[in-house]
Amino acid sequence: MGNFVFNKTAIEGVYVIEPKVFGDERGYFMETYSEVDFREAGLDYTFVQDNQSSSRRGVLRGLHFQKEHPQAKLVRVLSGEVFDVAVDLREGSPTYGEWVGELLSADNHKQLMIPRGFAHGFLVVSETAEFAYKCDEFYHPEDEGGVMYDSCGIEWPELEDELILSEKDLKHPKLAELDFKFKL
Repeated sequence: MGNFVFNKTAIEGVYVIEPKVFGDERGYFMETYSEVDFREAGLDYTFVQDNQSSSRRGVLRGLHFQKEHPQAKLVRVLSGEVFDVAVDLREGSPTYGEWVGELLSADNHKQLMIPRGFAHGFLVVSETAEFAYKCDEFYHPEDEGGVMYDSCGIEWPELEDELILSEKDLKHPKLAELDFKFKL
């Protein structure tokens, strides 16, 4: 596991990953993914799609998941800073409904590995942020599901700005009303 530190979180399967950064007066270099290192750490994923978004301070995206085509995600920030969250929706999981959150930034280079069976979202806490993630399943718009961002007990960072959510994200059910659980 040469170029990464894989830190377990309080929820089975979710990892905070810290790549080793090699820097000097010119800047830095780091690997953001290595199939060999990830497999040695027990994270055996085949990623099929990369996504990227740009958002401004106060934008909250999520909490999203796909029902029949669940996605594992390896997420990171290219510029700016976000508070990234994964909520366990796995049927029978001892941590069902619990969440893990981590500040990811271009400066700390941390990544979050989120396995299948989780809702995912993030809040932009910097002026702007570029967010990128790898998925192990293709996006299927007809298969989307979601959970209301404020129904899971998540301790979102407080911002002076008002939160900005899409119309779709404002219509998700609360966790207690969710009629879906992942059978993984």
